[in-house]
Amino acid sequence: MGGHEKKGLDMVALSLRQPWGWLVVQGYKDIENRIWQVPAKGRIWIHASKTLDRMGCEWVQRHFPEIELPAEFDRGGLIGTVEHLGCVAQSHSPWFTGPWGHILRAPEPCRFRPCRGRLGFFEVG
Repeated sequence: MGGHEKKGLDMVALSLRQPWGWLVVQGYKDIENRIWQVPAKGRIWIHASKTLDRMGCEWVQRHFPEIELPAEFDRGGLIGTVEHLGCVAQSHSPWFTGPWGHILRAPEPCRFRPCRGRLGFFEVG
């Protein structure tokens, strides 16, 4: 596992519906779109919410046919970490739809850990 294993769970998390969380921790999706911005956060947990975005799965299959989505997704817990580098109002990333893009790099998937999610960034630990 990555360096976050040594630190325990004392980091903030961002909850994403599936398939978006899976796409982030697998290294496909490099930006997360939100209506709000925050400064860089460092390494954060990615939390997979309990809700599945079926229309999102269909969108990914149409726009990125080379990505093979799993038949089922882990939901309702932590699925990995990424470096949060801050926010941008414009990006050439094919994942950017705005108005703010949270830049995500260096994903590290982890073994699923059940955890209750919350809106926005939230403390884990």
